[in-house]
Amino acid sequence: MRYQVESGLSEIETAGSSASPDRPIDRRAVARARWLRLRWFVAWLTAFYAGWFALVVFGNHWVTLADHWGIALAMALGSYVAGSTPMGGGTIGFPILVLLFDEPATIGRHFSFAVQSVGMVSASIFIFAVGRPIAWRVLAWAMLGSTIGTPLGLIFIAPRVDDLTVKLTFAVLWASFGLMHLIKVREIVALYGYIPGTARFDRTLGLALGTGGGMLVAAITGVGIDLLVYILLVLLVRADIRIAIPTSIVLMAYTSLVGLGASAILAAAGPEPYAIDPAVYRNWLAAAPVVAIGAPLGAFMVYLIPRATTLIFVSVLCIGQFVWTCFNENVTGGTLFFAIASVLLVNLVFAALDRAGRMRSRSLPVRPGPA
Repeated sequence: MRYQVESGLSEIETAGSSASPDRPIDRRAVARARWLRLRWFVAWLTAFYAGWFALVVFGNHWVTLADHWGIALAMALGSYVAGSTPMGGGTIGFPILVLLFDEPATIGRHFSFAVQSVGMVSASIFIFAVGRPIAWRVLAWAMLGSTIGTPLGLIFIAPRVDDLTVKLTFAVLWASFGLMHLIKVREIVALYGYIPGTARFDRTLGLALGTGGGMLVAAITGVGIDLLVYILLVLLVRADIRIAIPTSIVLMAYTSLVGLGASAILAAAGPEPYAIDPAVYRNWLAAAPVVAIGAPLGAFMVYLIPRATTLIFVSVLCIGQFVWTCFNENVTGGTLFFAIASVLLVNLVFAALDRAGRMRSRSLPVRPGPA
């Protein structure tokens, strides 16, 4: 498995950091090197905010922004979580719209695609600009799989899934993620480097992940494929989360663009099940300027704050939203039993992946990861 390995510093900065009293640090050169790395990110933000401001001014959307301040506030947290964890901004946006604001699950899905097409793309550009390590080969095959799986899921599966099933699918998957992290947080944050795979292994892993995750998870909830690639990289490949999280962010950004584009094409074709509610645009307009900077901030902060703290925080959120969903939707009896059993079953799958990863680690060398 080939990775873009972060060197941490450019050649100019490395030379400066090893300067001796006879060779003083050229601070201007260091600053110039840092600016060159970030110029594309700054250019993206400039272009985005100019375009967003034009939409607001020429569309006279000031009242829309005032009326939808709640989703903007929620996405301030959501975008930070999206950039610093393997969960997209829709992880916050979906339950806020669907559970708190009582919007249909289709609005939650379309909003997730739309808002992540700004936030996760912004975080991805920042990741590329600063040279974060990425599992490129798995990512490339997963993107191909998502290109196929996400539209197919939107066409054939999403219209046939009722709102409660969508909500429980979201709740079960994220609760499983949270439970797994609370159990294994010390082990996960201690991972360093990765176990390389063959080209065939990476291709199979990426294609299965992208196609299945796009069709069965992202197409239904608007999020989740990022969580899946993170879990596979951490448990099976034993990758440092500083490799797994940037990879998951880039995959979610790409899947969001695919999902948004496919949804727009289906809506333009006219069939009722594929229509996009105008409320999606209004919520996106309020949230977009927040997530454009919030997600990159999260991607930056993940290197500064303790990783265990972030993972425990989001894990508690994940389990809390499961409880909230069951209470809010009055899930009882056999349905509640099935939901809880599903969380436990998914964690058994995670345990099997973890065991497979441990076996691989005994027979294959671990390569160093980011500094």
